[in-house]
Amino acid sequence: RRTATEGGQAHSHTHTHTDKQRQGTSRAFGSSLLLDFAMSPHKLAESSFTVASAVVSSDCDGSVYLLELPEDVLTQLSASLAPADLCNLSLTCKKLHALCGSDKIWWVQCKTVLANHSVDLQAWRSCMPSYKLIFRFIQAVKPLLGIWVHQNPELGNMVYVTWGFLSVIGCRIIPQELGPRGLDAGLLWAPVFEIIGNSDGGLIFFLHGREKDKDFCYPGCVNAATVDCNVLLLEAEPRRRTGSIPGRASCAIAVEADNGESSSGDDFRRLSKAGSRAPKLKKNAEADPVPFHRLHFADRRKLLDAVASHVRVEIPKFAMDPLFLPSNERSNGDSGFRLTKAEWHNQMLRMSERRSLLIWVNEHGDPNEKQCFNVAHNDGIDSGILLERMCPHTESQETPVVKPASEGESSKGRTNTMLEKAPRPPPSLLNGTMQSDILDLAKPDIPRKRSLAKTIREKMKQIIRMGQGQESGILPASAGGTAMKRLLLQQFLKQSDSVALRLHATCWNLSRYRAWPLMHDNRFALYKMPEQKPGEGREHAGLWGGTFGWPPGKPAVEDKPGKALYFLLLSYASSEEGRLLTATKILEGTHYVLHPNGSPMFTVKVDEPSSECFPWHADHDGAPFDIVEAYQGEGIANGYGFRYPGSRPGDLFVERKGFLAFVWRESQVVLTLQKLDLQWLLENGKRVAALPPIANFVYLTKSYSNVFAGYCGLGIRSRAPEVPSQ
Repeated sequence: RRTATEGGQAHSHTHTHTDKQRQGTSRAFGSSLLLDFAMSPHKLAESSFTVASAVVSSDCDGSVYLLELPEDVLTQLSASLAPADLCNLSLTCKKLHALCGSDKIWWVQCKTVLANHSVDLQAWRSCMPSYKLIFRFIQAVKPLLGIWVHQNPELGNMVYVTWGFLSVIGCRIIPQELGPRGLDAGLLWAPVFEIIGNSDGGLIFFLHGREKDKDFCYPGCVNAATVDCNVLLLEAEPRRRTGSIPGRASCAIAVEADNGESSSGDDFRRLSKAGSRAPKLKKNAEADPVPFHRLHFADRRKLLDAVASHVRVEIPKFAMDPLFLPSNERSNGDSGFRLTKAEWHNQMLRMSERRSLLIWVNEHGDPNEKQCFNVAHNDGIDSGILLERMCPHTESQETPVVKPASEGESSKGRTNTMLEKAPRPPPSLLNGTMQSDILDLAKPDIPRKRSLAKTIREKMKQIIRMGQGQESGILPASAGGTAMKRLLLQQFLKQSDSVALRLHATCWNLSRYRAWPLMHDNRFALYKMPEQKPGEGREHAGLWGGTFGWPPGKPAVEDKPGKALYFLLLSYASSEEGRLLTATKILEGTHYVLHPNGSPMFTVKVDEPSSECFPWHADHDGAPFDIVEAYQGEGIANGYGFRYPGSRPGDLFVERKGFLAFVWRESQVVLTLQKLDLQWLLENGKRVAALPPIANFVYLTKSYSNVFAGYCGLGIRSRAPEVPSQ
């Protein structure tokens, strides 16, 4: 009996050890086979045969095959695969096809993509059919997240794109000053645009703006963004209906892509010169469609304004907010949600209703209007209406007619009278003739003493010159630019059935001055700022905010003006002098700008420590300011005009708690900085009124003062800090 028991225990131990070996072997085999299937899409036939043979065959060694693994194990294995590999794997067999379409697989993919973002996927799943569609939406809009800027205006040019509720929201950071609470009060911001995920995983675009003291949203079109996109364009897109059914969706017309190299403004300035060559325009608009960026700047602005005024929809008060959950309603470490379950559910319900309303508005238009639309509201305005509004019909003018002179009328007086009465032909009918030729044709036959050979020679020159002008497209000085602008606009409107707003994310080959991109002054575009992530050797990279003066942040006395808030983007770069840390200014909260956007507020040599001492030892609360590192560098100073600032020596001090302070040596002016979390600051901040829609996206007018103070009702009272002079 003892022998039998010992033998049974040994057999049980051997069986358990064999099971563990089988499980380890199955995991390794499953992972390698899964990767082999997914990473070789061109061998799908071989992969399918391998899986099929693995299912039907039974070997004596008792091996565990891929399809025999539990779903939880396959789900963990799929986390190491890319989304494209999962799609390839789903084509091998029915069981893997069903597995690759399950919520378990795509929930893992969503968690992997949103590893560093605070997003409640369960709340999103309550409004979407599957996690696969949620992942499709995330992949389409994630490249838009980050900081977008423009050169104008010098104050208020920064737009931050962050997550909303099944959406991404572009928020403009308003230039502001810090009050008694400092950054604990959040930031002032205004919505710029919003992209919502539809129930089928598609994208819906809304531009935000304010007109006539009312908040409006402006539906439009948007495509999925590429990973390397660095420019965000607002355009008027020509669209064509796919059928004759009213209300049916329309499709965009394929036109030449805007690569950011050529400028229509330069073309029209060149055409304004005498004898300039104009590009040939084909009469058939379908054969040669005109892109939006080829139009003149004034025509592009008029088109955007006309489309926006037609599609605008007033936002009800209950749909104004919330755009995203405040920070006290999100999970906070181990403490859980600060709100009760009922309050949390109420917030989710409000945001879900707001999203459903905007989706309905995108398809049907303003719910307050009684009339119905013949086409979908996001298809924009009919091209015929725009053509009549922007290119009114002009009657054809007659050519000059020469009448016989009456008796007693002098030749000179008769010529002047006939030239004044004879109407001039329009510029588009000149066909390349010069102004002197038109005047010669309008003159009557006046007897002059000249030889026949000379007359024939002059007429032949005129004929040859007219023929060359028709073939080469040479336009007169007074008519070239105007005629080309009109023809391009007409061709742009005639090539489509409707014109809609469009948000287009693209990639341009941009030139940069240090970390600041060089921008076009005639494009309705935002430019993405490359933001370095903190890591080994670049611990201070990222977005920082701070104020001038000591103590940092809060004003010393509550009744005094607050301190202007500066936003600086710190980045590392290598040079001949060694590693440099540059702080690029992207926003300041003063009433009148001191230095242009993109200016380096200070540049520090990371490899050269400083022996200078920090002038202060405690902050406003009396807490010690413990310095752990110091570096030598140069800070910005008043130089030779606004666009050419100078620099003065200074030192960067690193505090133990993470604060930074740059001190100019001669003047002892200090700029203190702290790391910013814009998501938290927006959630705890205050929403203010936005600008009109097009100016709210890009304010192209040059301005050196705070243009948002008048719209938002802000009283910026901050005084300019004392910056060292050159």
